Amino acid sequence: MSKKLEIKLEGVKKSYYLANGDEIPVLRGIDLEIVKGELVAIMGESGGGKTTLLNIIGCLHPLSSGKYFLGKENIGKVRDDFTLAFIRNKKMGFIFQQFNLFTRLTALKNVALPLLYAGEEKKTREERAKKLLDSIGIGDRAEHKPTELSGGQQQRVAIARALINDPEIILADEPTGALDSKSGIEVMKIFTSFKERGKTVIMVTHTAEVAKYADRIIYLRDGKVVDNDYKLKSSY
Repeated sequence: MSKKLEIKLEGVKKSYYLANGDEIPVLRGIDLEIVKGELVAIMGESGGGKTTLLNIIGCLHPLSSGKYFLGKENIGKVRDDFTLAFIRNKKMGFIFQQFNLFTRLTALKNVALPLLYAGEEKKTREERAKKLLDSIGIGDRAEHKPTELSGGQQQRVAIARALINDPEIILADEPTGALDSKSGIEVMKIFTSFKERGKTVIMVTHTAEVAKYADRIIYLRDGKVVDNDYKLKSSY
C-alpha cells in the first residue's frame, strides 16, 4: 500500500524585499514531496534557504509564487495571516533551537499554554500536559521553572508544548543546536518515536549525526533542491 502524500510543493518561490524595493530571492523554484510518517532532514549550505523553506511549510510566511498542497488542499494561494494561523494551529507543532519558554511559568504551565489559548479548562490542560511530560521522561520536573532545568530538559518541555494539540506535522529548526551530544541523541529518539506513531517530522539541521536519524535528507543549494535523497559522506 502506497503511503499518503502529506506535503507537495510545486515551483515554490519566496522573495523578500528591501525598503528601496530591491528583491532578495531566497527560494528559487522548489519541487518537493513528503509522505505521511516520514522523518525528513533538510540540509544545505548557509543561506541556501533551509529555514525559509521550513517557514513556508509551517505557514509562518506566505510563498511568493507556486503551489503548496497540504494533503489535497492547495494552501499556497492563502495570503491572510488569520487563515495561515488557523492551519498552523490545527495541523502543526513547532520546535526551535532556542526553547522559547516562559521563565516565570513551570514546565507544566509552559506545556499547557496552547490549551489555555484554545479555551480548555484548567483541569484538562494540566492533565494533558502532565501526561505528555511523563511520556517524554520528565514528569518529575513538571513543577520546575525553565531556569531550574538543564538544556535537554528545557528542549523536552518545548517538544511537549509543540505536541499538546496533537499535530499531524512536527517542524523543527536546529532542534539539537543548543544541546550537548547526549541530550541531542535523546531528542532524536523522541522524534523517531513520533515517526513510529505515524507523525510527519521535518527538521532543519547542519549536523550529520542528527541527519542520520532521518528516512531521507533533502539538500538545498542557492534556494533550490539539488538532491531529494542526499547520502551523507564521511567527509561531510
